[in-house]
Amino acid sequence: MALEKEVMQKMKEAMKAKDTVALSSLRSVKSEILKAKTATGGGEEMTEAEELKLIQKLVKQRKDSAAVYQEQNRPDLAEPELEEAKIIEQFLPEQLSEEEVEAEVKKVIASTGAESMKDMGKVMGIASKNLAGKADGKTISNLVKKHLS
Repeated sequence: MALEKEVMQKMKEAMKAKDTVALSSLRSVKSEILKAKTATGGGEEMTEAEELKLIQKLVKQRKDSAAVYQEQNRPDLAEPELEEAKIIEQFLPEQLSEEEVEAEVKKVIASTGAESMKDMGKVMGIASKNLAGKADGKTISNLVKKHLS
């Protein structure tokens, strides 16, 4: 519920500032929160982990869309997507640097005794859980592959 209140507050600020990009971004977040709440049935409160996963999904969607637009040489469409991603990212905890993520991945590999790519699933499960919201899955995956191969 904290996320929903924070989004509403930011929406009010965006309306007052007449910031249309921020407003549309925040409206999409609010819409996704409402969808998630009604999907679980009866407007139940979302846990912090569910809120975090929802925000990560929205940011990833924007970044993936921007990447597709850039591949198609359409910077006019990519730019708004990146701006929206930046606005939505403010609801995520501070992201770790690649070095910090790599250190955590090394710890997980050491603690699980992983030695080869066969152990990637085990390592990814633990690392993803430990780094939830602090690093994106792609970065974690790349670092796990780097250290297991």
